[in-house]
Amino acid sequence: MTTAERYPALGRIAQAMDRLQRELACEVLRPGDLAYEQARQVRQALADRYPLAIVRARTAAQVAQAVRFAREHDLPLAVRSGGHSISGKSMADGAVVVDLSGMDGLSIDPYDRVAVVGPGVTSGRLGWAAHEFGLALSTGDVSSVGLGGLTLGGGIGYMVRMYGLTIDHLLSAQVVTAEGEVLTASGEDHPDLFWALRGGGGNFGIVTRLEYRLQPAGTVLGGAIVLPATLAVLRGYLEWASSAPDELTTISALTHVPPMPFVPEPAHGSLAFVISFVAVGDPGQAEAMVAPLRSLDEPIGELVGPMPYPAIYQFSEEATNRSALAIRSMFACELPDAALETMIEHTARADSFMHMLQIRVLGGAMARVPEEATAFSHRDKPFMVSVLNEWHDPAQTEGQLAWTEAAWQALRGYGSGVYVNFLEDEGDDRIREAYGTETYARLAEVKRRYDPTNVFRLNQNVPPA
Repeated sequence: MTTAERYPALGRIAQAMDRLQRELACEVLRPGDLAYEQARQVRQALADRYPLAIVRARTAAQVAQAVRFAREHDLPLAVRSGGHSISGKSMADGAVVVDLSGMDGLSIDPYDRVAVVGPGVTSGRLGWAAHEFGLALSTGDVSSVGLGGLTLGGGIGYMVRMYGLTIDHLLSAQVVTAEGEVLTASGEDHPDLFWALRGGGGNFGIVTRLEYRLQPAGTVLGGAIVLPATLAVLRGYLEWASSAPDELTTISALTHVPPMPFVPEPAHGSLAFVISFVAVGDPGQAEAMVAPLRSLDEPIGELVGPMPYPAIYQFSEEATNRSALAIRSMFACELPDAALETMIEHTARADSFMHMLQIRVLGGAMARVPEEATAFSHRDKPFMVSVLNEWHDPAQTEGQLAWTEAAWQALRGYGSGVYVNFLEDEGDDRIREAYGTETYARLAEVKRRYDPTNVFRLNQNVPPA
């Protein structure tokens, strides 16, 4: 395919784009530029897309100008923060992509426990910076996720039971609107927009600065314990993790054991149940919290000990690499034995450790925030289940998608709602499922006020009312 065929709008706006590049005083990458090919790569390898231009913005003013340019020339507009969008919507064919990864300013006031960050700052970078002061933010579970996209969807991670969601600690957000206006949204200023930003995704503008309240963390007890994948172990885990103190958050997965150094080599590749966790507080008390895990069955292997909170990201290091991804996810009110047996059965059919069925036990601080306080729904759901699948060989795509779909169809009847950050391109019904009727209608009203023509539509889109 020629450049002209792939980018039919390029000739029409070439001069205007030259002018934009001169005026912005930042990188504007176009097809044929040396850095373009690398810049269009995102975490989701299936999102192999060719934008018209990638604007590597460094200021809110540059973002605003890029938004106005896209509107003026009737071009689709995409937004990239950390590039971890599961659906790959942070990159789009023929679009102007506003790349926020260079907006990575970070400052921490340890006395007021406030962090001010750019949307390109990652979970890992903020985690290590905050740890210097014995502080942390409840973020996701992968170090390379950008805080912009993570926060707008909610933010479920390794401190969700102790400190709730990322959005529960957001104090304010600077936002570039569809009109190219720069606003600050908070509980006092534009409170309707502030409500919508906390869970409503990228529907309402481009966030160019975030202000958070940090929480005490310091050294935590963290690690992973690998247990046999039996129904008794899974049932015991769910009962234990659901009744554990809020200080303890777990993320577990049925998978084939990867070649982890703390697991004996003969067990590599065998079906197992891996429980990763963080326990905040006194390490001695935390050890007592975790001890019941070892009574569920003889551990196959474990790596547990005191660590800085961001060190827990070492257990999800593989998820920082670009690969093809297929994910289906759901919240659940209960997981009966039939659901757990189905999970074991489908994981056993998988052919590598890059396939897993993940269970997160929620509750705690996340559930104590009133449902109407933010645009994040399903705070009352005690469990989140995800079918996760990664692969690198394009020739495997058809088979890998088939495994994902089969596992999902077998499990989805047990679900009730979905986390918007774990949605692929699954259609309007699933987006509505992420929010529920009342929250969705309220989001549509806020969308009508701030983006009536749906400029920000390359996302899990809520059209304006």
